[in-house]
Amino acid sequence: MKILAFFALAALAASAVSALTYPKAPTSNQVDDYHGTKVADPYRPLEDPDAPATRTWIDAENALTRGYLDAIPERPAIEKRLKELWNYERYSSPVRQGGRYFFTKNDGLQNQSVLYVLDRLNGDGLDRPGGTPRVLLDPNTLSKDGTTSLSGYAVSHDGKLLAYGTSAAGSDWNEWKVRDVDTGNDRTDRLQWVKFSGASWAPDGSGFYYSRYDAPAKGQELQAVVKNQKVYFHRLGSPQAEDPLVYARPDQPDWLFSANVTDDGRWLILNVVQGTSSKSRVYRYDLHRKGGEFVKIFDRYDAKYQFIDAVGTTFYFLTDKDAPRGRVVSVDVAGGGAEPPLHDVVAQSESAIEGVSLVGDRFVVDYLQDAASHVKLFSLDGKLEKEIPLPTLGTVAGLTGKRTDRETFFSFVSFAYPVRIYRYDFDSGENAIFREPKVPLKPEDFDVKEVFYPSKDGTKIPMFLVAKKGTLTKTGDRPTLLYGYGGFDLAQTPTYTARVMTWVERGGLYALACIRGGSEYGEEWHENGMLGKKQNVFDDFAWAAKWLIAEQYTNAGHLAVHGRSNGGLLVGATVNQHPELFGAAIAQAGVMDMLRYQKFTIGWAWASDYGSADKPGEFAWLRAYSPLHNVAKGTKYPAVLVLTADHDDRVVPGHSFKYAAAMQAAQAGVKPILIRIETQAGHGGGGDLGSDTSVAKQVAESADILAFLEKNTR
Repeated sequence: MKILAFFALAALAASAVSALTYPKAPTSNQVDDYHGTKVADPYRPLEDPDAPATRTWIDAENALTRGYLDAIPERPAIEKRLKELWNYERYSSPVRQGGRYFFTKNDGLQNQSVLYVLDRLNGDGLDRPGGTPRVLLDPNTLSKDGTTSLSGYAVSHDGKLLAYGTSAAGSDWNEWKVRDVDTGNDRTDRLQWVKFSGASWAPDGSGFYYSRYDAPAKGQELQAVVKNQKVYFHRLGSPQAEDPLVYARPDQPDWLFSANVTDDGRWLILNVVQGTSSKSRVYRYDLHRKGGEFVKIFDRYDAKYQFIDAVGTTFYFLTDKDAPRGRVVSVDVAGGGAEPPLHDVVAQSESAIEGVSLVGDRFVVDYLQDAASHVKLFSLDGKLEKEIPLPTLGTVAGLTGKRTDRETFFSFVSFAYPVRIYRYDFDSGENAIFREPKVPLKPEDFDVKEVFYPSKDGTKIPMFLVAKKGTLTKTGDRPTLLYGYGGFDLAQTPTYTARVMTWVERGGLYALACIRGGSEYGEEWHENGMLGKKQNVFDDFAWAAKWLIAEQYTNAGHLAVHGRSNGGLLVGATVNQHPELFGAAIAQAGVMDMLRYQKFTIGWAWASDYGSADKPGEFAWLRAYSPLHNVAKGTKYPAVLVLTADHDDRVVPGHSFKYAAAMQAAQAGVKPILIRIETQAGHGGGGDLGSDTSVAKQVAESADILAFLEKNTR
């Protein structure tokens, strides 16, 4: 009887999965007038995540989704393998300050990475890190469920004090405190309402510069629009209310500020951006002259001016002024005044510059060549000295330090190479592995191939293909996962994730499309995927899918797409425009309502890439692709899993709520439209090391995504 009962329950579960009944979403008769065009917004009530009707809908949707995902038989095995591939030691690149080394480490499945300090050096006089690291700050002890993360830290020049920020449940709001490095004890300092800011110490360690906002209205912390950022100086031991204001522009509420003290302690550099635009203004303040004012260096928002370092009154910048792929320039600020002449140090090349630092009396330049890192060293007069060898196509990060340092550390990662930490010695030229993780997979067991495909307008787009060794073949029916982002000057480059490698190990093909809107080929590549040219991004993504099908790697029934944040928008828009191309889609934390995104938290800042529906001309192009507003009833959509989090105060969950409800109401096919709503989590991101989401939640989320994909693409 027990066996019969088991099969009866299994049959009932299978029936429930194949015939989903979606919860009824709260609706209204809301209609908005955009410059004479009436646009209905029936799911407006879902913008309030705490309304009783919304909470009822959330609970019902989560129950439906949980029932569907938990009934997929492959899910337990997927989650087991994810844990194995996630369970490896992960280090950040060490930062040296005051003779000490600071770095983060995760033992494997710790929810948050732990900050360590190394107090002494080896006795060989080579400044090589030695001794035994000790725990300086363990975020896992700050909350019972591991959802409080270390969002940033800065060490005083003498290495004795640590300013650190924490984020609760993934929120962009940070609280900053100060810890004594010798004792590991916190001081009384406590700073609130800090968002999108680091900390930069005064040379004497008396305090640090930071940026913050006024406190939002109580109960509106996760949705209130944040503007009018200000720069303050926090003097140690004093209450935050007494922090002196350093810089503010109430006449420019959209300006964002970053204030940093130069390594020589003389200058305070103020970088000013408007929203998420990479174009910047740069001001300087001479800390050796008390009572002075900020002096403008660049003040027109005509290009990116990224400060590198100062040697006396000679300032070095990475800029795309008259060089869309980037160049290193020097300016002499001794004469004062704005717009000093630019002098080439490292000229523009065929490859795009992703980053520059001045370490070991050399410019360390990280280039992107067809979306993969290449690192070159230049003398102070711009002469190429050498290229640092890398093991394969991959991504480099770190390469920081002071001009006088004789070493630098950097991380290297690729699809089958989890993050390795290297130490480069400027005197000997030795490039050695400093930390190498042990993971139960071998890079040689996988094939990685970079291809170039034509987009709709003929533009050649790079794309990486990853598969198990010997299986990168054209079978025509390989389950394939296509990932993309395409926005905000952010490049998509090779990286390791347990999710991707689990998918590949189980026989899937992974494709990373490096589409326009990012920085893969410099500012022109970015500009050709923003504002009125945003449709290029969706075309690039769709034509990647068409190429994979035409080349017979896969077919529409076996092809899935995935994107998060701006990539979630990418998935939503592309699925709307080409539902016939895909068997499944993962739309994660997406910007889905392009007409109202600017009305929540920091959304207004994205207008530099998107435009704003508040402007008639820009409304037209936003309305044309907005995922929420282009859902068509009666369409046979692929299986779609929408993901969001209740504490996402960057892309508020209302985007995903409204989009999921509209898709469920419109679906004419048999494929499921589901939404997974995480609790005690925020916008996420950051990968295996440094995410604001706990590892436990990342593993569970990845298991759900892969199980959903397997069920709907195999």
